[in-house]
This record gives sequence, C-alpha cells and structure tokens, in this order.
Amino acid sequence: MPHGSSVGAYTSAENLLKLHDLTEADLALIRKFGDMMVPKLDEYVRHFYEWLENQPEYQQFFSEQPKLKRVQNAQVQYWQTFFGAQVDESYIKQRRDVGEIHARVGLGLPTYFAGMNISMVIFTKRMYDGSLYSDEYSSLVTAFTKLLHLDTTIVVDTYSRLINKRIAEQSEALLAMSTPVTMVWQDILMLPIVGIIDSKRAQDIMTAVLNKISEHRAKIFIMDISGVAVVDTAVANHFIKITKATKLMGCDCLVSGVSPLIAQTMVQLGINVGEVKTNATLRDALETAFQIMGLNVQAIKQLSN
Repeated sequence: MPHGSSVGAYTSAENLLKLHDLTEADLALIRKFGDMMVPKLDEYVRHFYEWLENQPEYQQFFSEQPKLKRVQNAQVQYWQTFFGAQVDESYIKQRRDVGEIHARVGLGLPTYFAGMNISMVIFTKRMYDGSLYSDEYSSLVTAFTKLLHLDTTIVVDTYSRLINKRIAEQSEALLAMSTPVTMVWQDILMLPIVGIIDSKRAQDIMTAVLNKISEHRAKIFIMDISGVAVVDTAVANHFIKITKATKLMGCDCLVSGVSPLIAQTMVQLGINVGEVKTNATLRDALETAFQIMGLNVQAIKQLSN
C-alpha cells in the first residue's frame, strides 16, 4: 500500500484495531454472531438485492447475470471473512482489494456506504432471531459497527488513493496538452497559450518551457497569447516572469498576439513590460526570430514548364 494516505500510520492490522478500539472481546462476539449468520448468507444476499434492485446503479453495474453471480459470490466470501473476525494482514489486503475494485469499475462511495449500512440492518435487524440477551446484543451491535468502520476506513482510503492517482495522471496529460511547446525551426520554440491563466497554470507553463529550452538548447522562445481570454495585472506579471526565466536560460523570449485590446489594457493598468519583446502577430514574431538568428527565409517560386 503506497504511503501518504489519509490513514497514515494506521495501515497495519494492529494499528487499525487500536484506531477503532476493537478488542478481542469484540471480535469474539462477532465470531459468535457469525455462527448464526454465516449459514444464512444466501438469505442475506436475497435481502440485499431486493434493496439494490431499486437503486439506479443496479442496471449500470449488476444487470448482467454472470457478473451479478460473481459479485454475489464475492459478497458471501466477504461476509464469511468478516464474521471470521481474524483481523490480520490478509484481512486488511482483502479489504484493500474491495476498494480497488470499486475504484476500477467506478462504483461510487455513496453507494458503498449505503450498501454497508443496509447490510448492517439486514444482519442485526431482519435476520437476527433475538436469541442473545439484551446486553449481549447491545455489545454485539457496537462491535459490529466498529469492525464495519474499520473495513470502511480501508476501502475508502484505497479507493481515494486510486482515484487521486487517476486524477493526477489526467492532470499531467491535460498539462501536456495545454502546454504544447513545439520546435518550429532550428533553435526556435513556440507555445500558443489559450484560455485563462492563473498562478498554477503559469508555473506549469514556465516549467514546461524551461525544460524544453534545456532539452533543445533553444535560442528563441515565442509565446503567442492571442488566445488568452483575459489579461490583467496578475496575468501580465506571469508573462513577464516567464520571459525573465527564459532569459536566464540564455534564450530570448518573444511575445506575439498582442492585440490592440491587450495593449490598451496593459497601458491602462500601468504594467511595466520592461525589456519584453512584443509582436502583434505570430508572423511578425517569426520574422523577428529569423532576424535574430541571422536567417533569411525566402519564398521559392515554382517554375512552370
């Protein structure tokens, strides 16, 4: 199990038992209750799916009979382990596997919580035969709740880890798409920026640009801002920081796509662009870049026969 989770140090069986105040007396009581419930797990399955069939997730996840049968068999095994109440590393791993399955198939946590709640009701109310003394029954419900919460802690923690990992991977993919730094000519890089710029995105852009400059040993970087939605003081300062950072890398930065509206806004805001080299269009910026590099680009006329 990766480190840095919400349960932190409570990843071992011993620590999880302490965290949820589960004693050996609690576990013994659950095992005693299991002697009554395990032989009747088919009845539990029937009650559970009478409830689940009325939930919107049923058709999405459980409508296919072979899949439904596999899930029901897995549930029976889950509760057999639960009522066995041997909370060791193997027990913890099984609960992590449940969290991974929920995350992988996309079954939401609200449905999981509701399912665990209805399961407790089924076992302690609908299927309970009243054979325990009232004090013993009260202690059983407390112990059952503790172990249920321990299970939930593991499942939700594992679920959250995998979902967060997936989100991080998607964010990295989106970052790569939103900062497509491209070499348009030998030693010349270009990045078209589209949308809204905030501090986080500006930092991501700077990181991507500086890495590309280092990778290609680029001499010119063109930043086209014609697609930027809003330019205010903060956005302009982000752009200036990027140009200064590229300068420290030995790379000249040209800003293109400065529209009349953007120019007017920057003047009205009193933004000091300093030594930033700006161009109205990307074409102008490319011409400037070629001049700086000492390149002479000419159109080739096609000869006709």
